Amino acid sequence: MKPFLEVKNLSVSFQTEDGVVRATDDVSFSVNLGETLAIVGESGSGKSVSSMAIMGLHNPKRTEIHGEIFLNLESGSVEINSADEEVIRKLRGNQMAMIFQDPMSSLHPYYTINNQISEAWLLHNKGDKKAARARTLEMLDLVGIPDPHKRIDEYPHQFSGGMRQRVMIAMALVNNPKLLIADEPTTALDVTVQAEILALIQDMQKEFNTAVLLITHDMGVVAEVADRINVMYAGRLVEQGAVDDVFYRPAHPYTVGLLGSIPRVDEFHGKRLKTINGQPPSLISLPQGCAFRERCEFASHVPGNLCATTRPESTSKADNHQSRCHLNLAEVSAISAQRSAN
Repeated sequence: MKPFLEVKNLSVSFQTEDGVVRATDDVSFSVNLGETLAIVGESGSGKSVSSMAIMGLHNPKRTEIHGEIFLNLESGSVEINSADEEVIRKLRGNQMAMIFQDPMSSLHPYYTINNQISEAWLLHNKGDKKAARARTLEMLDLVGIPDPHKRIDEYPHQFSGGMRQRVMIAMALVNNPKLLIADEPTTALDVTVQAEILALIQDMQKEFNTAVLLITHDMGVVAEVADRINVMYAGRLVEQGAVDDVFYRPAHPYTVGLLGSIPRVDEFHGKRLKTINGQPPSLISLPQGCAFRERCEFASHVPGNLCATTRPESTSKADNHQSRCHLNLAEVSAISAQRSAN
């Protein structure tokens, strides 16, 4: 059975006054129904650009997109990049939906919650405003909005950040989409509300058997909810694998650095967190060879100056575990263990 979402060799670039920004380069992955795939990486690594391409939200006049994006529907496969805008419009909000980072800017301040969720339902269903209101009430109750019969006629500014995010989830899921893209869904929320939102997304996933693409920079969130992880750096996927494989046997030095920067409850209190020195390279002029080389503490262990001259390709390090590094998994693990001991 095919995955519901298949992304093949996706490259997205933008023309600017300073040059061409290669936001994503040769990105390939898939997501199955009922599965959560997390994409992690620093700001500017290409996470959100990839999700916008999947939703067909880039301006074609300003964006150059290569590669293929397939939604494998029961009625057949649809390739997003080559499909007509009208086809994408019918899919967006129906078969695929997105929760954006900032619910306050994503919700219209001049319209009630009922207006906004009802509109999303009416776009894809035959029914009147009464039916749409009933569906909106059902969704508000489903996502845990208290006293939905009262709050349905209120405005976004009358809701807290966590409640606005619940409204966004209700709007995204009102048509039972098979793909849900959650772009930093817990940003700017306190820890308790974060946990509630993540639990809600998991519950909704089980309810609708949804494929979830979770975009985040928070490895703690990934550990809690994801089945598989894609690690992005400078527009490329540098590591892909199951959660346990990536967390306990990272195969790329960048992933090792990300994991090393997370506080751990099982380590000595007061121990300083490790940092990744330097800044990501410009996506306008990427260096020859490995884009992570200038920040990599493992580069000196690679023979023949390969990191500076040869761009590493994605290779299998173990079953369903891939990485773009000239070192193999055993070498990365040994060097990492040695550095931790020191």
